[in-house]
Amino acid sequence: MFNQPIPAITKNLLIINGLFFLAALVFGSRGIDLGGILGAFYPESVNFRPWQIITHMFMHAPFPNLSHILFNMFALWMFGSTVEQTLGAKKFLILYFAAGLGSFILFNFTNYLQIQNLKEVVESSGVNVSAFIQTLVYNSSSIPMPNTSNPQAVNELAAYYLTPMVGASGAIYGILVAFGVLYPNAKLALLFFPVPVKAKYFIPIMIALEFFLAIQNYAWNPIAHFAHIGGAIIGFILVRAWKKNLHRTW
Repeated sequence: MFNQPIPAITKNLLIINGLFFLAALVFGSRGIDLGGILGAFYPESVNFRPWQIITHMFMHAPFPNLSHILFNMFALWMFGSTVEQTLGAKKFLILYFAAGLGSFILFNFTNYLQIQNLKEVVESSGVNVSAFIQTLVYNSSSIPMPNTSNPQAVNELAAYYLTPMVGASGAIYGILVAFGVLYPNAKLALLFFPVPVKAKYFIPIMIALEFFLAIQNYAWNPIAHFAHIGGAIIGFILVRAWKKNLHRTW
């Protein structure tokens, strides 16, 4: 199944992600952080720009952290090739971007819930929250710390507005779930779990683990577990709707 040639959309997505990563390296060496331009900030942040909703799907953690892009591109090649050949190029492209958008929406919705609670805490500590948010400019040389009785809550609130969301992981999880829906009996043996397990068991366990980790670390953290879940939900909904009209052999 995985010896097939890489179909066009999957190949081009691999190339585009690679080019974005190389561009980040080149611009980074010149003092320009593309993550702050193309990564997706929380929509209320002064750093947010509309194009980030799309471009964040092609940005990854900066060098030398290669594990982020390598894992995502490995999964895109491994599962995307089969899913694209099954769904066709058009549906596969829709799946990729729709899962990425679902990832962005769920991630920021859960952030919104957490931010609203933090705003109340920070406001009660003597901070003008609206004015403070306007000072949170990405890569600013210094961020003025307001007088507050709760600096921990202030720093946590600032992190939501100053940390861009990057990565194709939401789109990848959509593809991963799509593979599980299309080929539930395919046996998977990945590097970190070498024992073959059917996709219909393996993938739900992965999603459940993501949800557990998201709940355990609900406050801001560098791994956007809810983003993964958002992509997975969209992938499941789309492919379940499409599967009934597919005529394929296994």
